[in-house]
Amino acid sequence: MGEEKRQEPRFNEIGRIFSQEICALPGILDDISVSGCKVHYTFPVVVDLENEYEVKLSPLHQMDASPLKLICQPQWVNEVDGNTMIGMKILYSPDNKRLEKFIEDLTEKSKDQLPDII
Repeated sequence: MGEEKRQEPRFNEIGRIFSQEICALPGILDDISVSGCKVHYTFPVVVDLENEYEVKLSPLHQMDASPLKLICQPQWVNEVDGNTMIGMKILYSPDNKRLEKFIEDLTEKSKDQLPDII
């Protein structure tokens, strides 16, 4: 499989995703960027690639406790061994500014984790 090319850095981040339109049970956040995220459900779910979904994301490392309210559109869906993986594009959303701040925080944390080169 080829290397993925992305416009923005993507961060491995765990958390929960809630979307009543997709499923009454929460999914799991796998990674996130300012323009998209990858999530999965540990069971089959059905999503329409043409629909926009309101989702609430609760990343583990988020500074405040309230979920990010985002409007997302699925770009791809894969089902493997009963798990459903979904790549989502984040559209203009009510919490875009909070998302941008969260991504800035992840960027700073990732810089802090790089070893100093002397």
